[in-house]
Amino acid sequence: QVQLVESGGGSVQAGGSLRLSCGASTYTYCMGWFRQVPGKEREGVAAIDRDDRTSYADSVKGRFTISQDNAKNILYLQMNSLKPEDTAMYYCAAQFRASCSSAGGLFSFSRNNYWGQGTQVTVSS
Repeated sequence: QVQLVESGGGSVQAGGSLRLSCGASTYTYCMGWFRQVPGKEREGVAAIDRDDRTSYADSVKGRFTISQDNAKNILYLQMNSLKPEDTAMYYCAAQFRASCSSAGGLFSFSRNNYWGQGTQVTVSS
């Protein structure tokens, strides 16, 4: 089991930036971010593994950067050039090595994910 706690959400105007953080209670091999708007499925945004391999959704490539502090089990998502369509609840996700061999596994096998409670990001035009 792992507990995940997100922080850093908020409201920002289009073109602005936000940084999300997620603290994990224990070591996990894969970590990442998903987002969801009401009425739509949760979608993968960015993922990273302990070997620093990353995976991004096409919609955020070049604008979002995922990173981690391995010593502290903290995950970050730097979001730049935010757009109104980035508005969503953002969820931190994680998997242990046994079920996730690389960052993309967080997206492909999301049924194995542990989830945080979410943090709201609102981008106004």
